[in-house]
Amino acid sequence: MRITQIKIFFWNKNLFYLCFVILFISCSKKYSPAPTNYNFKSANGKPDYSDLNYWASHPWKSDAADNIPSAIPDKKKDSLADVFFIHPTTYTDVIMPMGWNAQIDNEILNKKTDNSTILYQASVFNEQCRIFAPRYRQANIKAFYTTNKNEADKAFAFAYNDIKAAFENYLKYHNAGKPIIIASHSQGTLHAGRLLKEFFENKPLEKKLVCAYIIGLPVFSNYFTKLQPCNDSTATACFVGWRTFKEDYIPEFVRSEKEKAIVTNPLTWRLDEEFAPAILNKGGILKDFNKIIPELVHARVHGNVLWVNKPEFFGNVFLTMKNYHIADYNLFYINIRENVKTRIKYFLKNHLN
Repeated sequence: MRITQIKIFFWNKNLFYLCFVILFISCSKKYSPAPTNYNFKSANGKPDYSDLNYWASHPWKSDAADNIPSAIPDKKKDSLADVFFIHPTTYTDVIMPMGWNAQIDNEILNKKTDNSTILYQASVFNEQCRIFAPRYRQANIKAFYTTNKNEADKAFAFAYNDIKAAFENYLKYHNAGKPIIIASHSQGTLHAGRLLKEFFENKPLEKKLVCAYIIGLPVFSNYFTKLQPCNDSTATACFVGWRTFKEDYIPEFVRSEKEKAIVTNPLTWRLDEEFAPAILNKGGILKDFNKIIPELVHARVHGNVLWVNKPEFFGNVFLTMKNYHIADYNLFYINIRENVKTRIKYFLKNHLN
């Protein structure tokens, strides 16, 4: 997941913003934002992960990741494992009023993060997991497509230092030996890959890894030295990942990739290119968080990407884009939710025997 390998998912900003509007910004009228404090200020501009304000989601606070779509009948929760979730880029103002990296205490940005990715993505893990999702001084979206590689690399490294500090705080004060799931999307996956290398791969903590859901950026087959892709729905101590595009479409930046990317089909949890019909899709979520749409898309792996059909929903006439990056989680919300439960079950079974 080198920077040169991942450029660029945001090659067409207008399409990105259109999709963001359709899928995320307008939450369901039934949903009331969690009572989180957004009026905090950092004395030195740095995050303090002993303070709950610096977590977008944390078991000790009420936040957007606690929400469960009303269409899900069984709303029981458990805490069999922990999820460390690294959110994608929400600092999308290309004018960069805060510079290459976001301010940790920016109220508007933190609200945007919570009401989009934390609600629509991190919440998928809340059935059996405690969720830890740090706020961090994320790199601006421009870092993905700028020609100034030096500044981009510094911005991503700066952001990762916050992620590392948050994870170390989590390990020291909260983990207490629990199984761990690493989950991420887009820029979050860039940082998650580095975190897995530094803390898990060939390290004692590897034995605590249930699975890594590292989604939205390519994970090339030579990126990890030991950590392997999951080959089915029950495998543990492995990773899954995909990038979603409309079928029959491969963007130029994917065509130019020289290495093989690991692509998981989230309807079968296999790596093969067998077609998975929409009947296997137990439900996705679009604009309305409380509405589960079964059979939203079919899916199949094609080379370095995941191909799906154009989602069927009211207003899809306005969805002309072919890059479904922003919906990598949403299109398969229930399948991911159930798979998390399955992998935790097998992890605990294997470790108790």
